[in-house]
Amino acid sequence: MTDQVVETGDVRPAGRAAAEHQFLGRTRELKELRADIERAGLDTLAGRKAPRARVLLIAGRPGSGRTALAEELARQVADRYPDGVLRARLTDPDGTPVPVERAARDLLAALEEQAPAGACEDDLTDALRTALAGRRVLLLLDDAADAEQVDALLPDTPDCLVVAVSRGPLTGIPDVRPCTLGGLDAKSGVELLSRHTGSVRITVDPRAAEGLAEECQGQPAALVLAGGWLAARPKAAVSDLAKQLRAEEPEGTALTRVFRLAHAALPATPARMLRLLALAPAGLVDPQVASALAGCSVGTARATLDDLVALGFLHAVDSPLPQYEVPRCLHDQLRLLVRHHERPAELQLARARMLERTVRLLQACRAITETDSAQARQKLLDMPRALRFSTPRAAAEWLRLTRPALLAAARLAVADGELDTLARRLMSQLVRAMVAHVGTRAAAADLYVVHSLVLDIAERRDLPREKAAALLNLGDLDARTGRTTDALARYRAALDAGREVDDPYATGRAMESVGGAHLELGDFDRAADWFGRALTERLARGERADAARLYGRIAAAHTFAGRYGEALRNWRSAIAGHRRCGDVAAQARALSELARVQEYAGRPEESLRTCREAVEWARRAEDTRLQAALHLRVADTLEHLGDPASAGLHRGAAERILGDSNLQTEPDACEIRTASAED
Repeated sequence: MTDQVVETGDVRPAGRAAAEHQFLGRTRELKELRADIERAGLDTLAGRKAPRARVLLIAGRPGSGRTALAEELARQVADRYPDGVLRARLTDPDGTPVPVERAARDLLAALEEQAPAGACEDDLTDALRTALAGRRVLLLLDDAADAEQVDALLPDTPDCLVVAVSRGPLTGIPDVRPCTLGGLDAKSGVELLSRHTGSVRITVDPRAAEGLAEECQGQPAALVLAGGWLAARPKAAVSDLAKQLRAEEPEGTALTRVFRLAHAALPATPARMLRLLALAPAGLVDPQVASALAGCSVGTARATLDDLVALGFLHAVDSPLPQYEVPRCLHDQLRLLVRHHERPAELQLARARMLERTVRLLQACRAITETDSAQARQKLLDMPRALRFSTPRAAAEWLRLTRPALLAAARLAVADGELDTLARRLMSQLVRAMVAHVGTRAAAADLYVVHSLVLDIAERRDLPREKAAALLNLGDLDARTGRTTDALARYRAALDAGREVDDPYATGRAMESVGGAHLELGDFDRAADWFGRALTERLARGERADAARLYGRIAAAHTFAGRYGEALRNWRSAIAGHRRCGDVAAQARALSELARVQEYAGRPEESLRTCREAVEWARRAEDTRLQAALHLRVADTLEHLGDPASAGLHRGAAERILGDSNLQTEPDACEIRTASAED
């Protein structure tokens, strides 16, 4: 069985549940939860087939061990769900609910299902339900903010099981099975303490250990912090900590009091680093992030992070990279401490250092793929050793593992509003790194998010040039996923933004894209008109190669409309333009299209001559696929003209060129739609 893992709005280790499965207590709760899986639902009792997956709810305060219980339940019953375990966290570290579309998209990615970039929530949730149909999976939805989040992600199959973790009830989901957590039993609480302190002090004074567990209200997170405090002070008695907790101010939860005491006992430098980890995107920390936040060396940061793990403040992530996770139950406490201890200017400086370090890491991540030139290799060597990656594979792995944190960093930087320059640099480098390592198509969903964030900044800061670029990129992604009407609206907005600052690239590109959208929508007259406007701009600036390409696009629009005379004139202009630019491959392709239109126009002899000329230019361009396609087209034309022997020779030539008996011709760039009266 494969254990599929997805983290939404957070990054957690895929193997953490397996690594920490030495679970304590909760015997009764586990028994009840497993019994609920077997118990018949309301639909079954009513004689109906259950329409959706069974939902089990584990409710409790942060720090109560609710996620650990959910993970243990998943571990115990995972063998019943051979299609794997999917995990999604539905609340960001700052308490913001994760959008359903982001959760659905990441779950689809875990199922290796492609989701269109920029798709809406309904389309994504429908795609998720379709992907889960016929599968037996266990879906663990951690830290759900409300019932609507969970309901939107429920599989429409009773063969799946959903385990939801939340602070309280999920009112509105029918037949949900709740399990409300309190504290651990006394025996389990004392055992959890002894894992950190060792058994000697517990054995010497068992009553004090029980009293400390009671003072912590049996909350696992509080007990872990208490155990870390004792582990750092071998000479302190268990009763000493219990007395200090009783002397603490009574307001707040047991976790609040223990955390306050443990934080106060930290030296100044680790305490400040711990507080600043509240700024870490997605709650994920590595030595680079901690170093930038605290303004110390990477080595010092890693040593401090390891110390904080030993004290119970952090979790070490099971990852090829040194990574750490800030427990969700401590985020509120850290944010309070940050506001109390750190000046706003210092926090802004820490954020800026973190973003700057991330930008430089992304630059190095991309630079490792660009070592073809001596200049690129030297640029890579000039980077500090701590920022360099050893191989492209190592850089790609870093990008994959830190992807949720990088996207979270971009979202937080844009929401902050005070570091827009750094945010723009971050998103620029993030796009380049993703394209270099993942590719534009594979990274389309993430690129859509990043370009949307760029658009937010451009509109907020009134940056028309960047607004035009973001709109063009979003329009391209919309067009690629079939949302042509949306793409057309973005292209028109990009044209307006480009004209506002007289940006020739943006206006020319937008005009051509508007024409392409009209062509896709079947409005060939408007397509030809917009291509013509773009052509005028290119000719005015002396951009001959782009002008030649646009002649071809105009010709294609006329061909679709059945105006073959106009199409032929524009293809000849395109050929002449490519010839002047010395682009042999483009000239061969344009000749190929000219021959196609001549065939459509009922001029087979002209088409034959043009095809033969195109074959020669394709040979010079060393485009074997185009050569083969042209030989096959010549063969078809010769058969139409009554010369099967010559047609056979050309078919044989095509087979020899590609050495493949299963040849396919190139897809038609144009097809016959209607015939024009003038042609």
